Amino acid sequence: MKTTWFLNLGALALAAALAGCASHLYTSHDIQEEPFGTADGQPVSLWILRNAHGAEARICNYGGIVVSLKVPDRNGAFGDVVLGYDKLDDYVKNSPFFGALIGRYGNRIARGKFTLDDVTYTLATNNYPNALHGGPKGFDKRVWQGQAFDGPAGPSLVLNYLSKHLEEGYPGNLIVKAVYTLTDDNELRLDYTATTDQDTVINLTQHSYFNLAGRGTILGHEVLIPADRFTPVDSTLIPTGELRPVAGTPFDFREPTAIGAWINQDDEQLKFGGGYDHNWVINKPPGQFGLMARVYEPTTGRVMEVWSTDPGLQFYSGNFLDGTITGKGGWVYQFRDAFCMEPQHFPDSPNHPNFPSVVLKPGQTYHNTILYRFAVK
Repeated sequence: MKTTWFLNLGALALAAALAGCASHLYTSHDIQEEPFGTADGQPVSLWILRNAHGAEARICNYGGIVVSLKVPDRNGAFGDVVLGYDKLDDYVKNSPFFGALIGRYGNRIARGKFTLDDVTYTLATNNYPNALHGGPKGFDKRVWQGQAFDGPAGPSLVLNYLSKHLEEGYPGNLIVKAVYTLTDDNELRLDYTATTDQDTVINLTQHSYFNLAGRGTILGHEVLIPADRFTPVDSTLIPTGELRPVAGTPFDFREPTAIGAWINQDDEQLKFGGGYDHNWVINKPPGQFGLMARVYEPTTGRVMEVWSTDPGLQFYSGNFLDGTITGKGGWVYQFRDAFCMEPQHFPDSPNHPNFPSVVLKPGQTYHNTILYRFAVK
């Protein structure tokens, strides 16, 4: 059943601040760096960022992973709202992209092929028959160079990486910078920039698995997505090229709707995805910073807004979690225990000229901002 609710962002930010002060009192930001193990023979660090109200983000430079994100509920109690592992080794051995920075190309590319400047590039089909999230060793499995600093908006972590020409099959030497900032408005802000020395394609995103209750099913979370259309897919989850209206379908989240309201309907698109695993076409011009989604969890009162400059949003309802992964604190992650909200360009854009372009040329700078804003209701 649909319900309607409205949020005053200023009031929410104030409520979040007051809730934080109920349990903690921070007069300044806090940044700590700890060893987190090794990957590819390189040391990996974990940075702990705390804002002035006690919200905390833990981020490592292996894959730019958001390991933990603690924000208050309506009673001021802090809880971790992202899934993951306690140890780096588990991320290295087996991770469905928990919390990771995804690149060079987030989401799927059909049959692992695209043509650019009359040259056809072949990628690994690591999600057969398609390429997924940058390949078997995408940005999520690379050790980045990291440095933290304290800024006026909040504590920040800067990660840098050089993706060499033809790494995972993609052309061009790509210099990438990712800045994570935990603002004093209880926002996790990610600013991605990149430059290249030859024409390439790029689509960076963030792949945290969220559960605003902190544990259990996400089917009661209420979702708003300001999109009149979505990109339907074939049986391998590749867009057909159509921009289909959401009206009259289970993909209509223009009013707040529980994730579980329609997820089990007899709908071909839901069957293809095993639930929601689709891209919504957000009602705004590409490149304009705007609201992508709002999620409300009734039992804790936590609200998460997603903002970005990207034209699309991949909403994934944790369909492949199956009880085989034991995560933080011994929690066995079950079917639909988390959801992802991934601002992005549309899947398979290099093969769809009618989609917004993902081509980056020398002399240009790729820029994408993603913001996850937390408050209470």
